[in-house]
Amino acid sequence: MAALAIPVGLASGTAYAQRAPLVLAAASLQESLTAAADAWAKNGHIKPTISFAASSALARQVESGAPADLFVSADEDWMNELAKKNLIVASTRVTFLGNRLVVAAPAGSKVRIPVRPPAALARVLTAGPLAMADTAVPAGKYGQASLEKLGVWAQVSPKVVRAENVRATLALVERGAAPLGIVYATDAKASAKVRIAGVFPENTHPAITYPVARLKASTNPDAEAFRRFLVSREGKAIFVRYGFSAR
Repeated sequence: MAALAIPVGLASGTAYAQRAPLVLAAASLQESLTAAADAWAKNGHIKPTISFAASSALARQVESGAPADLFVSADEDWMNELAKKNLIVASTRVTFLGNRLVVAAPAGSKVRIPVRPPAALARVLTAGPLAMADTAVPAGKYGQASLEKLGVWAQVSPKVVRAENVRATLALVERGAAPLGIVYATDAKASAKVRIAGVFPENTHPAITYPVARLKASTNPDAEAFRRFLVSREGKAIFVRYGFSAR
């Protein structure tokens, strides 16, 4: 009787059995990180599975024992939080991207955001609801810091409509639920339904940076290789195409 042919992948217990790396990533990385994962898969690797949400929510998932492999945060604070609890491999932490904070308006809007004087800025931002991510979320934290530095937070805060993350903020502007929203430049670039009405000076808020690290709980052999790809020249070039700055 002829022997039953078994596919090599099944016999070795590798290609068919190996799961994709799970990446927890900031919501603002949706298009760019998906493109990076596609490029990685085209090179013959298993395409990573990516879960996008607010950095704060993802960090809490890690703290609760989520079986993930990599964490990409939209700020240093939430990565620091995991580092303090010894939940990341410290040697793998790299800050590799930067972004800008902007005010998005519907594509057909003619409004322009005057950064100064404060009275003019406050008048424009309080003309209607201002969409912002919750201040537990990096985009919300940056937005509040900038408005405080510009001297208008007290006037603007009663008009703020909170969203769970920066993409939810963007959606409020896209749907017309808010005439203005504070998002990242890359979010505004990703949507044909909005335009950038103003850019916050970089010296009015903490630097917007994106660190990545492998999680201590990771058991996936592909996770470290994918992390190295993300911080490589080739990987960073993908993010630059989507409007991020490379660091």
